[in-house]
Amino acid sequence: MSEIRDLGLYPSGEQKIRWVMGYMPLLSGLARDFAESKPFSGLRVALSVHLEAKTAYLCRVLQIGGAEMFVTGSNPLSTQDDIAAALVHGGMEVFAVHGADEPTYHRHLEQVILHRPNLIIDDGGDLVNLLHNEHPELLGNVIGGCEETTTGILRLAAMAKAKQLRFPMMAVNNAKCKYLFDNRYGTGQSVFDGINRTTNLIVAGKTVVVAGYGWCGKGVSMRAKGLGAKVVVTEVDSVKAMEAVMDGFTVMPMEEAAAIGDLFITVTGCRDVITEVAMQRMKDGALLCNAGHFNVEINVGDLERLAVETYESRKNITGYRMADGRVLHLLAEGRLVNLAAGDGHPAEIMDMSFAIQALSAQYLAQNAGKLSADVHAVPEEIDREVARRKLTAWGVSVDTLTPEQEAYLHSWNV
Repeated sequence: MSEIRDLGLYPSGEQKIRWVMGYMPLLSGLARDFAESKPFSGLRVALSVHLEAKTAYLCRVLQIGGAEMFVTGSNPLSTQDDIAAALVHGGMEVFAVHGADEPTYHRHLEQVILHRPNLIIDDGGDLVNLLHNEHPELLGNVIGGCEETTTGILRLAAMAKAKQLRFPMMAVNNAKCKYLFDNRYGTGQSVFDGINRTTNLIVAGKTVVVAGYGWCGKGVSMRAKGLGAKVVVTEVDSVKAMEAVMDGFTVMPMEEAAAIGDLFITVTGCRDVITEVAMQRMKDGALLCNAGHFNVEINVGDLERLAVETYESRKNITGYRMADGRVLHLLAEGRLVNLAAGDGHPAEIMDMSFAIQALSAQYLAQNAGKLSADVHAVPEEIDREVARRKLTAWGVSVDTLTPEQEAYLHSWNV
């Protein structure tokens, strides 16, 4: 039996899903294809992704393809109760409520796993870790899975290196049509959607400190600059730091940036990026938020220990008053600001990412038993197919190499 807030909320969820469907032509095309081919017929799919409208449409596309869906969220604050209700109303098993505490969130993950899934769609690695660490008896049912995030792939790579990964996982995040667009343009826009909606403050003229200059950090920095901010980047990777400098940004350690920043955005995938040392140097009124996967990048324990008073500054913003009177404002409890304080990436972006998820899941189903228990790259033909479909949806065509050009590019004796 599903566990959601209120089934009666489903009309609002249906309205949200209908809206994004109009802007997700790739998933709509796959829905038509899957309706005929039924690639997931007889398969149980466990999905843990931020439970909002775009994710719901992915679930429905997989269901159209024959999958029996068991769904939960990947972050308590990003779950939308009306979306969960709409999926249950459509015949899926859903275990998710907005604002779930840690034991409830864990129970919901476990309830999905206990349905003995054949395919895993994961966002951050929670389902995979739960299967391996707490329910190894269920591993034999799993054909394989797909991982959506940088953080999740780092965890999977560590498992594979330690010879602990027991089934194949597709590194969806590393597909070009994912990280080049989702991580850069999706994160870049949705982070400021969440910040601006929550704070109602201007970005222009502020000093924005971006921690991490991977693809997500590049997108956030680019959007901050476009909104008129002075951008400071902090990094641990010398090559990425050099890239940030050549892109026109100032680079310095977090301890130095702490004294001049107005808005801090962490996008590293690591823990303890902003700690007591930086907090002690920040301006009164500084805004702190996280756009990395887990709520460990900003050390909230340090904030709580330093504060002499904690209060709600504004909905979804917590104020921490320091002993010297300064107040530091934390958005969305340090969780993903673009989802916990917004609606996540735009529909057109998630159309590409979820098309890769769906096609990768189909690839796993078609190759059941043939892939090693390792982290696998998304096949290049899937990337090309998603790009082709996206260009077609835009009405854009490209040139084609002639046979002579193909021969020239693949010859050494010319």
